[in-house]
Amino acid sequence: MTLNFSTTFAADIISGTASKGAGLSMSPVLSNQANQPNSTNQSTTQLTFPTDKASEALIKSQIPEEKSDDLQNQNIDAGKNEPQLKGEFQAFVEQSVGHSMPMYGYDLFRQSPKTFAPVNQIPVTPDYTIGPGDELLVRVWGQVEANQNVVVDRNGMINLPKVGQISVVGVRYQNLQAHIKSAISRTFQNFELDVSLGKLRSVQVFVVGQAARPGNYTVSSLSTLVNALFASGGPSARGSMRHIQLKRSGKIITEFDMYDLLLKGDKSKDVQLLSGDVIYIPSVGAMAAVSGSVNTSAIFELKGQEDLSDLLKLAGGLTNVAAGQKVSVERIHAREIRKVDEFELGKDGLTKPIQDGDLVTVYAISARFENAVTLRGNVAGLNARRHPWKEGLRISDIIPDKNSLITDNYWLKQNENTNRDNYRSRNDLSSEKLRNEIKHSIAEVNWDYAVVERLNSHDLTTSLIPFNLGKAVIDHDKAQDLLLQASDVITIFSKDDIQVPVAKRTKYVVLEGEMAHPGVYQVQVGETLRQLVERVGGLSPQAYLYGSEFSREATRQMQQKRLDEITARMEADVQRTAARSASGALSKEDVEAAKAQAQSQLALLEKMKQVKATGRIVLEMPEYAVEVKNLPDVELEDGDRLYIPATPSTVSVMGTVYNQNAFLYKKGKTVSDYLDKAGGPTRDGDESDMYLVRADG
Repeated sequence: MTLNFSTTFAADIISGTASKGAGLSMSPVLSNQANQPNSTNQSTTQLTFPTDKASEALIKSQIPEEKSDDLQNQNIDAGKNEPQLKGEFQAFVEQSVGHSMPMYGYDLFRQSPKTFAPVNQIPVTPDYTIGPGDELLVRVWGQVEANQNVVVDRNGMINLPKVGQISVVGVRYQNLQAHIKSAISRTFQNFELDVSLGKLRSVQVFVVGQAARPGNYTVSSLSTLVNALFASGGPSARGSMRHIQLKRSGKIITEFDMYDLLLKGDKSKDVQLLSGDVIYIPSVGAMAAVSGSVNTSAIFELKGQEDLSDLLKLAGGLTNVAAGQKVSVERIHAREIRKVDEFELGKDGLTKPIQDGDLVTVYAISARFENAVTLRGNVAGLNARRHPWKEGLRISDIIPDKNSLITDNYWLKQNENTNRDNYRSRNDLSSEKLRNEIKHSIAEVNWDYAVVERLNSHDLTTSLIPFNLGKAVIDHDKAQDLLLQASDVITIFSKDDIQVPVAKRTKYVVLEGEMAHPGVYQVQVGETLRQLVERVGGLSPQAYLYGSEFSREATRQMQQKRLDEITARMEADVQRTAARSASGALSKEDVEAAKAQAQSQLALLEKMKQVKATGRIVLEMPEYAVEVKNLPDVELEDGDRLYIPATPSTVSVMGTVYNQNAFLYKKGKTVSDYLDKAGGPTRDGDESDMYLVRADG
């Protein structure tokens, strides 16, 4: 059976010339021959399981029994990112450090190199050796003319018309043109010759040992050891990255160290493959892990007698935040116990030998600042930072004036308010929204309370030292302008951070309607409604004080809570009543009637849920109230709103009358006069049960 792997792979990883090396897609096809000659350079790689007993035994000895079944019976997409099984040491390290650590370099083979170029599209090197299966493009002009595409046969010969057979096997590409010209010159003179390579031959190589996908691979004759490693998925978790051998005719041609390629870009020991080559991946050797503040935290395979300096070089050296004084080494002693040692990163420490199974940890520097004071909280962005500490530094040195406490958010809000796109309609300019924007455009500083957080270096306890910010910054009170120490943290609060007394909170009230100057006003401490209206200029001549609407946010919240409670209670009553009606129903019609009634009541409740409380407080003003002095002396709260309408000029008649309408008000007219204008009560109207509704604030 022959399994075809559709793939191409890189010819030169370092130079950037690449192929779809690991992009293998295997599907079983029948073949009568275990090893067919291939005269063309296909973009497919064939993995062939030989049918002769000796070769079959060789392959089976290198592939685990269950893996062999998978290869023969399943379609395998080698381009997938296959999960890498963890080695025992990798699991051991993960248990020690608390997180997974990769085996260095193995991830390179787990990715599908889909961006690699096909191997037949790369230039042929001058030292490429011609062999059976290579296609030569021969063009001759002059005394003799020929334009032939010839394939080197299995005997290493090509056949040119009028010339005959020419042996080219073993000839290097750089000498090929001269070699063929010399052969033609024996028959013809005065001619020119151009020889190039067309499709290249394929070669068969074995990848055995601790490979991710061991087997027999048919690859391009341009392929090298590294190409075959990518095609086979590289070493498994138990395979070596540093002692990969290429064997030819029973001899080791080269021993390739993948670390040279990964760390130095050195590919000098990468050898071009010949048919019959065996790539042997031995078991992984000694290993050590490096974690912490190094550039490449991973598990590394050791090659010889590495010391700590060599291991840190493999890990890419220390990061810029590594402590750099010492490292800890967890070591297995005599295959029995584990111990922890510490090495100074001096000359002696760096030459300490590393042993198999070591776990080296490099620690980062401390986050502590030796000479800094930190200012944070409700402060300007420029000042919310670490400040250098020096002897005699005080609060006023860090916060020199009030402007240092204006946050960036305040200026952003101010800039935002100048954008007309933020107010696309009149509704966007509602008094409530405007009040909220004015109120929340800046979180006001709590001038009465700020703290210094200080760490006691003797017992490592933290203490909070409160101070009066206003006295320290504005009044320059030395008692409050605290002397600072290194590592102190100053926190400035806003009034929203900590609830301050009501008298010290900033309050905003909305005055609307018939005012001399309607708008949003900041309330002074203890100011009443009447005092505020007087302060802002009083009422307009058209003010109808008797019809004032005064609302309060705290009252609105309380009213809304009551409405929600009533609605919830009524909803529960409806559900209980519906349940009783359904259980007591004697017929299907009764059940449907009970259900319809419940749905009707629930629909009514849904409408009730849409009703929102207004927070209105009745002022109970006398009918003659026309002046500011008639307003009650109620102390104002944040969020209060007073609306005074214009004096109305109509009287509305509603109810069971023939002509419900609004009529012009005329002084001296009575209820009966307006009832007559409305046509009087209808037959259902009851004159003894009429109501006169008047505004009273």
